[in-house]
Amino acid sequence: MIFVIDKKQITASGVCLFLVVFCLSFILFFTTKNGGNTVLTHSKPRTDWGLGFKKSGEQPTGNASASFLKKYDSYFVGSKDTKTLYLTFDAGYENGYTPKILDTLKKHNVKAAFFVVGTYLKSEPDLIRRMTEEGHIVGNHTLSHPDMSSMSNIDSFKKEISPVEDSYKKITGQDMKKFYRPPRGVFSELNLKFAKELEYKTIFWSLAYEDWKVNKQPAEGEALKKLTSRIHPGAIILLHTTSETNSKILDTFIEKTKEEGYRYSNLDNLV
Repeated sequence: MIFVIDKKQITASGVCLFLVVFCLSFILFFTTKNGGNTVLTHSKPRTDWGLGFKKSGEQPTGNASASFLKKYDSYFVGSKDTKTLYLTFDAGYENGYTPKILDTLKKHNVKAAFFVVGTYLKSEPDLIRRMTEEGHIVGNHTLSHPDMSSMSNIDSFKKEISPVEDSYKKITGQDMKKFYRPPRGVFSELNLKFAKELEYKTIFWSLAYEDWKVNKQPAEGEALKKLTSRIHPGAIILLHTTSETNSKILDTFIEKTKEEGYRYSNLDNLV
């Protein structure tokens, strides 16, 4: 069988091949490969923080690499060479479980970081004072918990950050430590840049589970299994203070991880 290809077909094929090569080159130019993940090196309008776990006991990969984040004083995990854990909580509102969480942390002499929103500062000044007095970090989780990646200039970004600082200082008489967590883990490279310009460290996480649905709380055994099976050196653990399950399992979780040779440190020592 003989195939006849005319010049027009050859020309069309050449154009298609050129476009494919051009598009691939464009993608490769603006991305780098890291640990099997594509890590963007230019500013995107929006990125949702995500993790990929490969093997139990090992650090996960993020959808941005540790080296990329570090350029903007941003972190999602600590050193892989030491069995150190960093315990962090997000607090959007008080659901009655924070006092018990603080009691457990005090019992084990574990210092944590609490990322709070503006409304929490207004409604829970006594808990904010207690966190500070007991040596915990109170971090900035923005005034109103918006999509911070939508902020196109530093002035709009600052309007979500500065009022939280001001409220904290009024309550405690101290300056807020410069740790920031983007609401829902939504960020852009520009977002990270703004935070760094305001002298903030952006803190993501390398271990979390679905604990925020207050009307659909996981069973205690299930929650412990999810957390302990993915524990790893340098883990920045994200929990929510609104979770009843967290208030019940925290004591056992800390004991189990300490039995496995882990120690707890605060974000001051991470950076």
